[in-house]
Amino acid sequence: MTQTFPAPLPKGRIASLVAGAPVAVFGYGVSNRPLVSLLVQMGAQVHVYDKKPPEQLHEQSRQDAAAGVRFYQDADELPLEQVRVVFRSPGVHPDTPALARARRNGALITSEMAWFLQITPATVLAITGSDGKTTSSTLTAKMLEADGKRVYLGGNIGQPLLSLATEMTPEDFVVLELSSFQLYDLPSEAVPHRAALTNVSPNHLDWHADMADYVQAKTHVFRGERCTLLVTNAQNETTAALARSEGAPAHVTLFDSHEGALAHLDGHDALSLEDGVIVHRSREGVRTPILHKSEIRLPGVHNLENVMTAIGLCYGLVSLDAMRHVARTFGGVPHRLEAVRTLDGVTYYNSSIDSSPSRTAAALSALESPIVAICGGYDKNIPFAPLATALCARAHAVVLMGATRQKIYDAILSCPDYSPERLTVVLSENLEDALSKARGLSRSGDAVLLSPACASFDAFVNFEARGEAFRRLVNDLV
Repeated sequence: MTQTFPAPLPKGRIASLVAGAPVAVFGYGVSNRPLVSLLVQMGAQVHVYDKKPPEQLHEQSRQDAAAGVRFYQDADELPLEQVRVVFRSPGVHPDTPALARARRNGALITSEMAWFLQITPATVLAITGSDGKTTSSTLTAKMLEADGKRVYLGGNIGQPLLSLATEMTPEDFVVLELSSFQLYDLPSEAVPHRAALTNVSPNHLDWHADMADYVQAKTHVFRGERCTLLVTNAQNETTAALARSEGAPAHVTLFDSHEGALAHLDGHDALSLEDGVIVHRSREGVRTPILHKSEIRLPGVHNLENVMTAIGLCYGLVSLDAMRHVARTFGGVPHRLEAVRTLDGVTYYNSSIDSSPSRTAAALSALESPIVAICGGYDKNIPFAPLATALCARAHAVVLMGATRQKIYDAILSCPDYSPERLTVVLSENLEDALSKARGLSRSGDAVLLSPACASFDAFVNFEARGEAFRRLVNDLV
């Protein structure tokens, strides 16, 4: 049903523009449904565009329609000459013809996330990057909670936060996982107070014009006066350069998971390894040991970096004991290296959240068992040569599925490290067929790893649905 919000309604510039006025909402997804309800409550005349036919929209659409919301499948039918504000879903590119038309007519183009960031009184910590966002965000929120803070977790995970903004206080904290889609046109006054850029590698090149456009979008997480700290990866060439670039915050913390790699820094704080211990060193030279990497419950170098990211964001806000407790006890997020079942000596892992080659490479490196990998999915127009290299190095068999299966197959055969004697490669029709073939290729002591290296949209609504389907299929094996 259409939600009502007991907290005070938002105030400010956007609130004054939408109150009683025609507005448009592009996309009727998870974050925009509460937005529509809030706009109705504020007296706006709401026009919603979504490609899905009415019968496929969320059931809330019926209550919203009864409250006067109008729905459109064709963006050209929207009364964009009248609307004062357009809220775009993250997946809708700001330069689509309909949004360009609205902009020419004087409408403000914004989003649920941008509005929230402009009105929340809480301290905002945001995480973006090509990989590691979800785990780093969750670790950050848990460290704050372990220190007794009231924390709201949102963005790509958690709950939509706009309707909760007016109940928040300056003593509260918000942790956001943000994608390049959400950051693309984020105004500088809406940047978070602390930001992390975990890494940058090719991703979402089906949406962005090119790699430079993708990187530029990521930088919007810290380009604004409100951002006082950037935590980023010293190993990654792109993020290390951004840390030195004009527009970076005055305070930067670089992390590096290589032993002793950040022994000498000029003007930055550092998180590095010294004899296996994560050590924070301030730019003034103060050295603070935190914990040994062997104490981190999550496996793999990539999770060491996720913990470093969270420590960097939380440093000075929470106690060292709170950081240590979370690092020692947090077992991971669903759909990331999630052990589903062991059958006939083979352990099946669900890592459906792995939607890029670099994330799949990290998953492969985290497992010690011989691996049969299941890869493939929606085509984001990114190169698969790095994935092929990782598969040749760590897997003894790979089953390819989805829209990208032929592209990945070709990349593997072109890889200098490929040997048909060491790596078996087969194609499959779908996830069920892929699992069946992976089981046939596995032997006792192996790990069967679903780590697609691709988004799910060719066959599933999201990576969660793909992972849940994999879980069901694995648990049905006899």
